[in-house]
Amino acid sequence: MSTAAELLDAARQLEALGLNQGTAGNLSVRSGPGSNQGFWITPSALPLATLAPDDMVYMGLNGHPRGRHRPSSEWRFHRDILVARPEVQAVVHTHAPYATTLACQRRPVPAFHYMVALAGGHDIRCSDYATFGTQALSEAALEALEGRWACLLANHGMIALGGDLTAALDMAREVEYLCRLYHQTLQTGRPHLLDAAEMDRVLARFVDYRRR
Repeated sequence: MSTAAELLDAARQLEALGLNQGTAGNLSVRSGPGSNQGFWITPSALPLATLAPDDMVYMGLNGHPRGRHRPSSEWRFHRDILVARPEVQAVVHTHAPYATTLACQRRPVPAFHYMVALAGGHDIRCSDYATFGTQALSEAALEALEGRWACLLANHGMIALGGDLTAALDMAREVEYLCRLYHQTLQTGRPHLLDAAEMDRVLARFVDYRRR
């Protein structure tokens, strides 16, 4: 399967999982060797049901697209994340319902559950707000993602990163599940948060778990 076909398949999985619908959200995956490296990204404002692999858009890390369609309007943060984070191979952006609900409250996800550490830290941050498709949004996303594999975007949605498309999809699914649990917890009272020492222990155990 080509990289473009894998990207389209991942986008369809995202919709099947209920993490996206219609033309919302976008995905990218790194591709190409060395100095010629770029990325494949989903096109702008086109329904998945009508797309084929050759409808995906290839972009250089200089931001120049190749293809018959326009790249996603959010190509800037995809490009900037891939430039800033060489360990990241894939980027998933969704308007998943629970993540977006919390993002619209500009509410980060604290250490209410130890699995929050999956995103790489003691919490899942929520970025500052910026207009979609702008360089300002890219800069806000990069700040919220520092040392993290996921973040919420204020009044917008979420971003999840991975070492490949499967890992990025898994991260998006886990973050949405955590956002759902946190939302439900808030309906029943004030959650008891784990302290920093415990989250440090969890992060260390996750590193050991991944090695195994």
